[in-house]
Amino acid sequence: MQKRYIRKFLNNKFIAYLAAGSFLFLSILLGISIGTVSVPIFTILQIISVKLVGFISFDQIDPMFSSIVWNIRLPRVILAGLVGASLAIAGAAFQGLLRNPLADPYTLGVSSGASVGAVLTLFFQISIPFVGSFTLPLLSILFSFLTIFLVLTFARKIERSMKVETIILTGIIFSSFLGAIISLMIALTGDELRQIIGWLLGSVSMRGWEYIKIILPFFIIGSAILIFNVKELNAMSFGEERAQHLGVNVQKRKLLILTAGSILTGAAVAVSGTIGFVGLVIPHLSRLLWGPDHRHLLPLSIITGSGFLILADLISRTIISPTELPIGVITALIGAPVFALILLRKKKEGKK
Repeated sequence: MQKRYIRKFLNNKFIAYLAAGSFLFLSILLGISIGTVSVPIFTILQIISVKLVGFISFDQIDPMFSSIVWNIRLPRVILAGLVGASLAIAGAAFQGLLRNPLADPYTLGVSSGASVGAVLTLFFQISIPFVGSFTLPLLSILFSFLTIFLVLTFARKIERSMKVETIILTGIIFSSFLGAIISLMIALTGDELRQIIGWLLGSVSMRGWEYIKIILPFFIIGSAILIFNVKELNAMSFGEERAQHLGVNVQKRKLLILTAGSILTGAAVAVSGTIGFVGLVIPHLSRLLWGPDHRHLLPLSIITGSGFLILADLISRTIISPTELPIGVITALIGAPVFALILLRKKKEGKK
C-alpha cells in the first residue's frame, strides 16, 4: 500500500518536474560552489545576475570569485549538463524505439563510433572548409550514424526479425571492435595520441564557453526532433506492427529517431569524450519513477541526466583533489552495478 502511494505521488507530473528541476538547480549550485576555492552560493547568484542583468556593479564582488565562477566553473557545469542531457534523452529514445531498457548509445556502439570519428579528426587535424570548429562534432555525428546503420544492417543479416537482444549484442560487438581500433591507433602512434586517452575516458575539464557553442546547436536540433516524435515513440514502444496500425510511418520515424540520437551522441562525445552508462541509467530510473510516457520521460530525462552528470563531474574533481578523475570512471562505477541489476530484474520478470 505504501509503495503504491509513493508511486502515485511520483506519477503526479507537477511533482515530477518540481523534483527533477530542484535536483538540477541544486546540482548546478553545488557544481559551481564546491572546489579548491569554495564560493558562497549568494556570491554565485550575484555574479550570474550581474552578467545577465547588471543590477549591481562588479566592484561589489571579489574579482577572484568572479573569475572562478564565470570563466571556469559555470561553463564547465553548463557543458557537463548539456552532455548529460544529450546522452540521457538519446538513451531514452533508443530504449523506447527498441523496447528494451538495456539499449543506450554506449551499448549500441554509437558512442564508440563517435569516438572513432573524433579521434581521426584530432589525429589527422581534419578541418572542413567554412565549418571550422564544428568539424569535430560533425564528423563524430557522421561516424555515430554510420555505426548505428551498420549495427542494424548486421543484426538484420543475423536475424531477419531483428530481435532487440540481437541488436544490443551486435552493438556491443561493434563497440568492442571500434574500441580496439582506437587502442591500436594510440599504440602505433606513440606519444602523439597519449593525451587523447584521458579525453576518451570522458572529461569536461578546461573546456570553456567555446565548447558550449559547439554542442548547443546540436543539442537543440536533436532534442527537438525527438520531442516532436514523442507520440510516435509511444506507439512504437508497443511494437512496430501496432504502430503501423495506428498510422505511424515506422520506417520514417525510426530513421528520424536514430538520426536525432546520433546527433546528440556525436556532439556529446566530440566535446567530452566517451562517457558511458548515462544513457542507460537515467532513462531507466526516470521510467521507474515517473512512468513510460515519452511526452514526460524525454524532458525529465534531460533534466535528471543534466543534474546527474554535473554531480558526477563534481565527484570526479573533488574525491581525490587536487587530482581529477575522468567522469567516465565515475559514471561507470555507478552505471555498471545498475546495469547488472537491470539484467537481474529482466531475468526475474522473464520467469514470471
